[in-house]
Amino acid sequence: MLKVLLVLSILLFSQKIYGETNTVSSTVVTNSTPPTASAPSVVVNNSDICKVATSGAIQTNILGLATGVVVDDELCQLLKLSRQMYAAGLKVAAVSILAQDPRVFDSLVMAGTPPPYMGSIGSEALEKWKSNPNMIPEGSVVFNKDDVLKINVNEDVSDDEFKKFLFLAMAMYIGLPILF
Repeated sequence: MLKVLLVLSILLFSQKIYGETNTVSSTVVTNSTPPTASAPSVVVNNSDICKVATSGAIQTNILGLATGVVVDDELCQLLKLSRQMYAAGLKVAAVSILAQDPRVFDSLVMAGTPPPYMGSIGSEALEKWKSNPNMIPEGSVVFNKDDVLKINVNEDVSDDEFKKFLFLAMAMYIGLPILF
């Protein structure tokens, strides 16, 4: 009977012991953190200084570059100076400061109220502007530097210029580098 108990216990309580052949044992250490160039934050806390902050960054696999600058806002400066002159009661000086911008200059001339010129106002100022075209703000479309009154409404574009533009646009679209 002992033999039967021994055989039964072996059959019932035995565990199969095999060598595990389906084991993956590897140690792979990877650093998959991508390189990053972070654009700096340029803070302009005072809104009364007429400065604009810009920043940017570019990153490749090897090199990263980040920069930030503060740029003067000239239109903001003209507006603040003009506002201060007007507040001080100097209305003609306030208009003169604003007229340094070619858009304001052109709009004043087109409206029939030319900007003041060295203390002259009205038609007398217009004649002085015409006789001194070098004092006209750069970028004016009403006056050119040859002292000819003109208004650029629609300029005709020649066929050659259009063909050149079309050729360059198509070359850029298909990715051909063209150097002129």
